[in-house]
Formats: sequence, structure tokens, C-alpha cells
Amino acid sequence: MLGNHGRSIAKATFTPLARVLARVGVTPNMVTVAGTAATVAIAIVCIPQGWIWQGGIALAVIMFGDSVDGTLARMTTGGTRFGAFLDSTLDRLGDGAVFGSLTAYAVFQMDDSIVRTWAIIAGICSIVGAAAVPYARARAESVGVVAKLGIAERTDRLIVGMGAAMLMSLGLPEWVFVLGLTWVALASFVTVCQRIWFTARHIDEGPR
Repeated sequence: MLGNHGRSIAKATFTPLARVLARVGVTPNMVTVAGTAATVAIAIVCIPQGWIWQGGIALAVIMFGDSVDGTLARMTTGGTRFGAFLDSTLDRLGDGAVFGSLTAYAVFQMDDSIVRTWAIIAGICSIVGAAAVPYARARAESVGVVAKLGIAERTDRLIVGMGAAMLMSLGLPEWVFVLGLTWVALASFVTVCQRIWFTARHIDEGPR
């Protein structure tokens, strides 16, 4: 939901940068790979160490600029099927690094308690959801259904998960972090169910 609004803002913001990159010969795929590498590096270095608000700000800048590759593609190649495949695939690596690192924080930095246990369980479920939500859409498209719906897009999940962690790092109770991860886990499950239901209602089961 948030992603739909954020993409239009990011497009307007980063169009001048995309023009500069196009002039110097930078390709959309280069931007995609660089963005993913930065996301993974920041997530696994900062978050498990407890540098959450610092890592969160850096990740927010990188992810806000995620539309640069798309804007650049429209200016140059017009967008390719491989570029779309690469972008979607590397997004999964970035998501896994973020939610995996949040879970690692719970394992290594939180005191032994029911809150810590809950955080670990919610974190693991969030990792699974980060893979299951886009997989449901991809599999639906492979059978001819565009199931681009659900209460929690990628941007929503990242903002809530990282936002809750940053609030905790700034002094709020640990249960705020846990509730954020719990929302991500539950919203991911609901989104997968929505896409399954939508696909079941719209799939063409006629003879091939």
C-alpha cells in the first residue's frame, strides 16, 4: 500500500540522478546490484551489533532510491525482462538480509525472556513471509493471473519492521519491536492467503 505512493515520489526525486547516470554509462542492472549489495552489507553489519537507528537511516536512503534503476531503465533500454527478473530476485536477498538481521539481533542482543522468544519466532516467520509473498505473485503470474494485491507490500513490511526496531533503539520498550515483527509476520500470511484466493477465483482451468 505504502509502496504505491512512495514510488511516484521517488520517481520525481531521482529522475535527475537517473539522467546523470545514463550520461556516464551506468546501466539499470548495475544500480540494482549495487543497491542490493549495500542493503545486505548494512543490514548484516549494523543490525545484529545493535546499531539499529544508524543502519535504519542508511537502509531508508538506499531503499527510497530503489526506483532509480526503474527510472534509469525507462530512460535507456525501456526496461528488459532480464532486468525485471534481476530486480525481483535481488530484492529477495535484501529482504532476507534485513529480517534475518533483525532476528539475529533478538538472538544475540536481547535478554532471555518471553519477549525475546516471541521476537525470534516472529522474526523467523517474517523471513518466511519475505519469500512467500512475492513467490505467490510470481507463481500466479506463471499461470496467467496477476495477483498484485494484499495488505502488506514489500515497502510496508520493511517500514514497519525496521521502524519498530528503530523506535526500540531510541528508547521505547522491546515489545514495540516485537509487535512490529509480529505485524510483518501476520500481514505476510494474510497477503499470501489473499493472493491464493484471488488466483483460485481467476485462474483459467480450461484445457491447454
